[in-house]
Amino acid sequence: MKKRTYLFTALAIAGVLSGCFGRQPAANPPAGASTEPAAESSAAESTVAAFTEAAKDSTDAPAPDAITVPDPSAADTSSIVPENVTVRIGSLKGPTSMGLVWLMEQAKKGEAGNQYEFTMVTAADELLAKVAAGELDIALIPANVASVLYNKTQGKIAAVDINTLGVLDIVAADDSIQSIADLKGRTVYMTGKGTTPEYVFRYLLSGNGMSEADLTLEFKSEPTEVAAILKEQPDAIGLLPQPFVTAACAQNESLKIVLDLTEEWEKIQSGSKSRLVTGVTIVRRPFLEENPNAVALFLEEHRQSAAFTVSDPDTAAELIAALGIIEKAPIAKKALPYCNITCLDGEEMKAALSGYLQVLYEQDPASVGGKLPGDDFYFHK
Repeated sequence: MKKRTYLFTALAIAGVLSGCFGRQPAANPPAGASTEPAAESSAAESTVAAFTEAAKDSTDAPAPDAITVPDPSAADTSSIVPENVTVRIGSLKGPTSMGLVWLMEQAKKGEAGNQYEFTMVTAADELLAKVAAGELDIALIPANVASVLYNKTQGKIAAVDINTLGVLDIVAADDSIQSIADLKGRTVYMTGKGTTPEYVFRYLLSGNGMSEADLTLEFKSEPTEVAAILKEQPDAIGLLPQPFVTAACAQNESLKIVLDLTEEWEKIQSGSKSRLVTGVTIVRRPFLEENPNAVALFLEEHRQSAAFTVSDPDTAAELIAALGIIEKAPIAKKALPYCNITCLDGEEMKAALSGYLQVLYEQDPASVGGKLPGDDFYFHK
């Protein structure tokens, strides 16, 4: 399988459970929540099922009686004065939560800099409702959904970091597929009609001098449907997010990643700092203004936590399983190398995220909430 080199070396998670592709928002979303088709929900439950199926032959590793979390030797937070406030954090049951496991463990042991209260849910809609109601202070959500929420709340939220980069891949058994141009005349099975996977892929087609007229896009409602087609049809080509890529390849040894869409994005964006982004971390602006030290401390601890997940996949996998994010540690460990967990903030975040949102906006303004967010969307320390 194609080796990837990402920001944190052997990156650990983005798509694997990000599953925010292809499901529609709740029928009656709460006030402030997005009703745009691009505000996808997380398919975490089916994601976990996919990994469980793919790892049936994995050797079960018993969870240790006590987990010792090593210090990832990250930034010194001693200069940040903690505030007497509980920071309420919401994340999806997937990659974003996997990047938080070190911090969750530190908080559980009473060793985190802030007081934290964590909430994990299986759908982005649930997080949006809690943010809109003031029940969460910080949330880790799909990148375009953050822009939609910014517009829906008239700027009452800010993005503080990027927590996961791109997680989409083209999977096939055909070694002759070496570029986007090699898909000409073929059928590509995918999910996400009217959502970010479609917009990203159409952008990549355009960047390679192609359009939908040059191939056939066959949309399915769930990634598991695409995975089933790949299993049944030896010549099929699929566009999938992690962890469905890993699951599909595990079920059919002839399948492999033939095109990494993150790499294809960066080829087109050569010389630009734009990145293919999956998830961002947002904060309610009133909380940020009232508790700047608490937010600053969270940012440093989030950076430490993401670095830990990537640098120590053995221990991270045990924590992930213990928290119920993925059922078993061996499955979590198998998923981690194909995910893209990171923690980008400041100017690096703004350049990467604004470039990504610009591409989505050009494909469909509704995908980012009708207009691009203002400069105040991007938090600077």
